[in-house]
Amino acid sequence: MLKEILKRQQKNEAGFTLIELLIVVAIIAILAAIAIPQFSAYKERAVKASMIADAKNTATQIAVVLDSDNDSVANIPAAIGTGPASVATAALADGTTVTFVSSKGNDIAIAAVQGPPITYTITVNNAAAVSDVTQDQTGVCLYGGAAC
Repeated sequence: MLKEILKRQQKNEAGFTLIELLIVVAIIAILAAIAIPQFSAYKERAVKASMIADAKNTATQIAVVLDSDNDSVANIPAAIGTGPASVATAALADGTTVTFVSSKGNDIAIAAVQGPPITYTITVNNAAAVSDVTQDQTGVCLYGGAAC
């Protein structure tokens, strides 16, 4: 008698029901629908922060070149390419070298005009970004037309 009861229970316990499986699939779909857009937003913010940091670092390096080279824009590089830490250098009149570095994926273009007054615009773009970051000699930083 006990053997018959155990056999019936084993036949009935074949696995999960279709409803249980559908509920699990629905929960996974809901979690994915929430997580994927959030991940995209995190990635965009990280790329934007990298671009802003590169613009500010480049502005600092330009200030060093202008300060050491008697306000001459001749040694400011026109561009710093993309890649894992691309580099451009500026050899100054006093014998020192200023190194300009871009972060991975960022392409930096510098438009400097001798003046007076000396003006420059730094443009940082990244293929993964929605817009470019621009910064000028006054320190104004813009991302997609809005302040950084």
